[in-house]
Amino acid sequence: MPNDPILVADGVHRHFAGVTAVDVEHLAVERGKITALIGPNGAGKTTFFNLLTGFDRPQAGSWSFDGRPVAGLAPYRVARLGMVRTFQLTKVLGRLTVLENMLLGSSRQSGEKLSYAILPLIWKSRDRSDVARAMEILGRFKLDAKAADYAASLSGGQRKLLEMARAIMSEPTMVMLDEPMAGVNPALTQSLLHHIKDLKEQGMTVLFVEHDMHMVRNVADRVVVMAEGKIIASGAPDEVLSSTAVVDAYLGAHHDTDLRKLIQEMDS
Repeated sequence: MPNDPILVADGVHRHFAGVTAVDVEHLAVERGKITALIGPNGAGKTTFFNLLTGFDRPQAGSWSFDGRPVAGLAPYRVARLGMVRTFQLTKVLGRLTVLENMLLGSSRQSGEKLSYAILPLIWKSRDRSDVARAMEILGRFKLDAKAADYAASLSGGQRKLLEMARAIMSEPTMVMLDEPMAGVNPALTQSLLHHIKDLKEQGMTVLFVEHDMHMVRNVADRVVVMAEGKIIASGAPDEVLSSTAVVDAYLGAHHDTDLRKLIQEMDS
């Protein structure tokens, strides 16, 4: 059980045409840690992400972020509170440049208010500082050379990096990553791993959905496992990956191995 949970969800239930997609009795995500949400395909992980961030509505349930109830809030309001997500299928805006995509992530821009928009002296300095900060973050992700390029020209892995960089631009307290490794060239895998660890070092909480067990073992402080919409296990990576319930969920019943050993065998 996390000592200092930043996100707490209880009794979250979502079904589609009578089929239960999410039935989570309780989830607590520890502040300042990296938590992996894993499970077989169809376990309900992305649907659960959508519910927590306001992109879908449950039939029942409540959840809070940093002590404040957020169930029922629109996605932009959830993001403004500091809980920002990325998507399994990236949501970069292809007809905007990489830099323009980054600037969309900046919060509290005075120039967005109609009363201030006609007074450039009020927002010009903030605009310059936003550009400088965006370029600094893009530099960390080795995307600064592509700042003037259209986002549509980026590779799939670079779009993943851009989404993560844009999330950081909003100065979040918690970052939620939905399958950050999906469709990524192996050459960029280590870069993504580094950036996820760096989020924690910067004081952010990370919750990510992932199928790559190598990544889970390398970066997660805690692992939560979903199967058929329910949470069936949670704890330290080694403990969870050797759980009989987890092995059964991934490999079927009657297996005498564990996922931790399977990963070690694949590494050797």
